[in-house]
Amino acid sequence: MKSTIFFTLLFILGSWTSFSQGNVLTNKLIWTERAFSPEYIYSVRSMNDGDHFSAREGNKIIKYSYADFTKPVATLYDGQSLGSSKMGDYFFNADETKVLAATDRRGIYRRSFTADYRIVDLKSGKSQPLYTKGPQMLADFSPDGSKVAFVYENNLYVRDLNTTEVSQVTTDGKQNAIINGSADWVYEEEFEVTKAFYWSPKGTKIAYLKFDESEVTEFTMNYYEGGTYPSPYTFKYPKAGEDNSKLSLHIYDLKTGTTTEVDYGEAEYIPRMKWTQNDDELIILTLNRHQSEVNYLSVKYKKGSTVVSTVFNEKSDTYLEIDNNLLFLEDGSGFLRTSEGDGFRHIYKIDFEGNIRQITSGTWDVIELKGIDEKNGRIFYTSAEEGAIYQSLYSIGLDGSNKTKLSEKKGNNNASFSTGMKYYINYYSNAMTPPYISVHSNDGKEVTKLVDNAELISKLGSYGLSQKEFITIRGVEHDLNAFIIKPANFDPSKKYPVYFNIYNGPGHNTVTDSWAGSNYLYHQLLAQKGYIVISVDTRGTMNRGAKFKKSTYLQLGKLETEDMIAVAKQVQKWDYVDADRIGIMGWSYGGYMSSLCMTKGADVFKMGIAVAPVTNWRWYDNIYTERFMRTPQENADGYDDNSPINHVSKLKGKYLLIHGSGDDNVHVQNTMEMTDALVKRNIDFDMFVYTNKAHGISGGFTREHLFNKMLAFTLENL
Repeated sequence: MKSTIFFTLLFILGSWTSFSQGNVLTNKLIWTERAFSPEYIYSVRSMNDGDHFSAREGNKIIKYSYADFTKPVATLYDGQSLGSSKMGDYFFNADETKVLAATDRRGIYRRSFTADYRIVDLKSGKSQPLYTKGPQMLADFSPDGSKVAFVYENNLYVRDLNTTEVSQVTTDGKQNAIINGSADWVYEEEFEVTKAFYWSPKGTKIAYLKFDESEVTEFTMNYYEGGTYPSPYTFKYPKAGEDNSKLSLHIYDLKTGTTTEVDYGEAEYIPRMKWTQNDDELIILTLNRHQSEVNYLSVKYKKGSTVVSTVFNEKSDTYLEIDNNLLFLEDGSGFLRTSEGDGFRHIYKIDFEGNIRQITSGTWDVIELKGIDEKNGRIFYTSAEEGAIYQSLYSIGLDGSNKTKLSEKKGNNNASFSTGMKYYINYYSNAMTPPYISVHSNDGKEVTKLVDNAELISKLGSYGLSQKEFITIRGVEHDLNAFIIKPANFDPSKKYPVYFNIYNGPGHNTVTDSWAGSNYLYHQLLAQKGYIVISVDTRGTMNRGAKFKKSTYLQLGKLETEDMIAVAKQVQKWDYVDADRIGIMGWSYGGYMSSLCMTKGADVFKMGIAVAPVTNWRWYDNIYTERFMRTPQENADGYDDNSPINHVSKLKGKYLLIHGSGDDNVHVQNTMEMTDALVKRNIDFDMFVYTNKAHGISGGFTREHLFNKMLAFTLENL
């Protein structure tokens, strides 16, 4: 996903609230005043020389040295020509003489946005709009820096910076019908694709995807903005078993002004594409509808025609996940990718004849490929080799020899490398320690400290926080990773209520030795109120190999719920636990799980909170749901047996449903249908809807209000 490492520098400093409240945590302190927000540096942009990086500070772009962060090297841009416009992100051209600045950003969905892009000349400091007809998307310099491609109103455009001429590459773009060069909703959410066009290495061609979503079913949400009538918002959302956009791949030749459609055969999805070092060769990844077979296809372009051939193929009895671990070797000998072919995710080298060499091995998962230093033959990656709750940084030779652990501190390590892989910025934290950020040489030695959050650590110390402990608890078949937070004045002779906070779904672990920010502080608040807080990673979660993760295939929710019930029953037997006061809370997939636990596990769980839950998998999007469940037409029992809406008659405890009415991801339909099913059976419950709020339920005082509501419900019912 990353070639050049981009970055932006941002310091998020929380307001230092006085300790006048007796050092007692409150939701106001945590969520509104952000009193415990760490100082942080993220999205660093390496400069071409690999010795310096740039950072945005307000509207300014400042140049720093990796080796010495004590003072700026230079101010590259003072921001004056932007006036009152606020710069969000920025991108250099090839020779770093110009910048594309995204100003006045307007969010669309989770990742996509429009902005008023401006072209900034760093020598003169002057800027000019990229396009004047309206906000643009995804502006991107050509490799030689002479042109900028962008999307406007679902069409792809190219601006020549030498002539200022703007060429319209496509003309058929239309809202809720045709999208050129950017992705539809479900691609953005589930494949993390927003930009769907790519410059060739020399900038002579652009490959792009066209989404024909005219036959995809529409979904409408109402927004309540004070008018006489609500404002409807309609977009295309393919639910499980429903039609996707019709996809096509095209190559635009800038020299001839012609467009060629690529015949890549039958495939439902193209989740990734990348040009090789060859200006006329593109590699695309295609997936079938079940996401059980991936093909790496070579697309060779010549004078308006293409030749497509298979480079690599992989199949699975369950599903294959598409990640961003794809790196082409500069010498043209092939590429690196990760695969779970031997049961764990490892790094493989594949040449263009399809020959495969496994580079890493062991009963642990590679998490992310960070880059490659081809000159010295070293690959850099993070892995869970020290355990599923940890993330460590390693390097290894291209031939699989001389593996070296680079991260010194056990916990969570993540690295952002400079151009040329000479330096990296390491972001370290553990469960009790906010981020420690430092620059390292590529042999792992620390060069300079950037952020240590010493002030925040001192401040947290005055609140008497409890230790976050990592333990294992037996599930149905496995010992499961868990964390536990006990009240600071814990007395093993007393009985305590237990509050489970869970997710349990594919792609996300809650039990990690890393800083969890505001959620961690809320758990500490609960501990101050006398609760034991526990989280568990059940079967189906990450970094314990493919068998453990994929055991839930075709029956999402079943094994996870069985594990949670088994864990809760064990916890009930602990001497210091009040067996009649076991509660559970989750958000999104966690809300789905808390709803299943409150129904299928009704005799165990006294209280449950479900935030933005899926209550019937038939109502969620098809790429995510079918990856794990296939279609409802093929697996009706898998859908119905594990959807909470079909188990409402079992509910006994106190149950709170919370949703945002503007949730474009897990539609509020899930909560509305759940409440309807409960009312039809005359079953009592509580519900709260946050007007116009999306899946994250945030903005203004919203988070404080939400967590106050959940806290009050917990105090009253657990």
